Amino acid sequence: MARIALPQLDIRDLDLVLALAASGTTAGAASSVHITQSAVSRALAQAEEKLGVRLFERSRRGLTATAAGERLIAGASTLIAALAELEQRVTAPAQPPVRIRLACECYTAYRWLPSALADLRRALPRLEVEIALEQSRDPVSALIAGEIELALLTTGALPPAREMRRALTERPLFADEIVFLVGREHPLAAHRSITADQLRSTALITFDVAPAEHRWFLRQVFGRRSPRLDITRLPLTEAIVDAARAGLGVAVLSEWVASSYLGSGDLLVRRLSTGPLRRPWRAAYRTDVAEAAERLLAVVARERPHPTSLSVRRR
Repeated sequence: MARIALPQLDIRDLDLVLALAASGTTAGAASSVHITQSAVSRALAQAEEKLGVRLFERSRRGLTATAAGERLIAGASTLIAALAELEQRVTAPAQPPVRIRLACECYTAYRWLPSALADLRRALPRLEVEIALEQSRDPVSALIAGEIELALLTTGALPPAREMRRALTERPLFADEIVFLVGREHPLAAHRSITADQLRSTALITFDVAPAEHRWFLRQVFGRRSPRLDITRLPLTEAIVDAARAGLGVAVLSEWVASSYLGSGDLLVRRLSTGPLRRPWRAAYRTDVAEAAERLLAVVARERPHPTSLSVRRR
């Protein structure tokens, strides 16, 4: 039997690449993998040298994965999860299934999370995941109370109390961008981007988001002085999009959602004039389920959407 060629990369390389993809900076990755920032830079350079390709483009704003980097990121989580599962099967006796209750602070996760869980069942049959949809309004409180074991967070913050930090673990995952959908005949469609002043005088249409996420949006767009806005909250994505299409206001949506409604040409995507409104995603889980939670998160990181660049054009 022919000997299988050994790979150039090792598990530390894959872990580093995932940390860089999640944080977008060498400083953030250094905090995640517990080494210095200079060591992260050296390790990335060595990984790229091993493969002979550039994995990330560097800029003042941070790191952006290249096409080769995206392919490596997409497969790295699966390899790590599979190796961890293999080690578990080899070293441990048969164990009963581990059950994790999961809640997402942002409803947009429920558009792609089921496919991630389906993949998870095939890869990790001993891990059972239940979605606690009713805890989406305040997953942090549910996590503290033990009503769920894992939360995908966008804005909610864990309490600083030391005993909570011992019981809970938090780490960065990835980021999406909040964009604005406008009907082709809406006045703002004539602008390449939208200013905070324009949003103050425009009807906004969005989900009934958690209070922490609403506060995050106001702070990011308007700073400390939050204005009173005309906001319509609708429970269904299709209703939000149809209202924007009819010119009733501007839809505030994740890029993951917006990208699937742009094909017909009657809706246009607009960004803030100050630059992309990027929303960081984090995972928080109870420390007593750390092993199972990390396996789940490895699959989630691979299955989350990677939308193509949304075009911004004049009419």
